[in-house]
Amino acid sequence: MTRLAGKVAMITGCAGERGFGRGIARRFAAEGADLVLTDVMPTGTRVPTKPVTGWGGLEAVAREVRETGRRALTALVDVRSSRDISAAVEQALAAFGRIDILVSNAAAPAGGDRAPVVDVSEEAWDVVLDTNLKGSFLCAKTVAATMLRGGVRGRIIHIASTSGKRGSPELAAYCASKFGLIGFTQSLAMELAPAGITVNAICPGVADTERLDYLGRRPDGSFDAEQRAEAIRGEGAGIPLGRMVTPEDVAAVAAFLASSDAADMTGQAINVDGGKIMH
Repeated sequence: MTRLAGKVAMITGCAGERGFGRGIARRFAAEGADLVLTDVMPTGTRVPTKPVTGWGGLEAVAREVRETGRRALTALVDVRSSRDISAAVEQALAAFGRIDILVSNAAAPAGGDRAPVVDVSEEAWDVVLDTNLKGSFLCAKTVAATMLRGGVRGRIIHIASTSGKRGSPELAAYCASKFGLIGFTQSLAMELAPAGITVNAICPGVADTERLDYLGRRPDGSFDAEQRAEAIRGEGAGIPLGRMVTPEDVAAVAAFLASSDAADMTGQAINVDGGKIMH
């Protein structure tokens, strides 16, 4: 399929070997898009004590894109920084002339926020909200402005979470950021609808990506692969379709939302979770 032929897509949070960003980038390239790939670190966020796999990070994803015959531009971007975002957008416009699609995928790694609220520090709370919610706001604000100036009937896609629809203990900051992101998606969708720009959110359920590597972290800071695997099995229990979400699952929905097939869809928050949450 080449539903995205001639389009330029900017995707944040692309450096992970098993993350949604890489999966979306590969699918978009296969669908014909040229890509602007960003991440805060060249090799992505990973558990420091986990054995190095030799993964090449952001540049490895760019090579995969170029091998399909599509163009790829990379930029190091902290989505909490409007300066970083503006610089990457200007770089993209200089190289490609326009941005048709934005996928806000960057998210804060699990850290001190994964605790009871009474034990969560203000700093830990701010990192999650500033990355997941403010970061998406800054990216959307900057890219939407270029779409409006250029008359681009674009697509903005936020990677939210089913945790944006149902709260969980010891995930208050994460849930608050994703609930907020869905509300932001709806408001922005109404604002941009007159210009023909759609804004939607994808809400993945539990997925076996690098973001769950914290489950293998021992109290002494070392990494235990079996501990992680056992935790993953517990996380995946009770999913009606019997398996966890994959990056390819999320990428397929993102490609649909980015295409003309979803031209009449905006303000939606679509679950991709194997049926665990059905609302």
